[in-house]
Amino acid sequence: MLKINLVCMGDIKEKYLKDAIAEYSKRISRFAELKIIEFKENVPASSSRADILSALKKDAEEMKKFIKGYAFCLDICGKMYSSEEFSKKIENITLSASEITFIIGASNGIDESIKTLAKEKLSFSPMTFPHQLMRVIFLEQLYRAFTIIHKISYHK
Repeated sequence: MLKINLVCMGDIKEKYLKDAIAEYSKRISRFAELKIIEFKENVPASSSRADILSALKKDAEEMKKFIKGYAFCLDICGKMYSSEEFSKKIENITLSASEITFIIGASNGIDESIKTLAKEKLSFSPMTFPHQLMRVIFLEQLYRAFTIIHKISYHK
């Protein structure tokens, strides 16, 4: 079975977001083994840019241990796909890889070394979304991709 790792910075506090994440995780489990790896954001609220970059670099060293297979980094400057194109991309990756990792940063982003490590940068919009909400949006789109691949009525 395909393994999907979702490596995320920051935690989810809101119950409605936790519920949505749980629902999409359950739906995705029909198609892949989903593992959500969550890291606490270590950047203090009133940090200098240098402190932020230093904390991101430290976080990156921990994150790297969990990045396996074909890795995507969610990034506002990444490539945008339609739902159909994204499903085709996932389907094509599964022909040669049994594991895919998606990386979502927090409000301060992620270290450049993580972006470099990823095979591809993926953008959902030129807009900025809170990382908590982006996790839900991403999981919904991943579920949608699987329903398209398996020709299950959900998309549209």
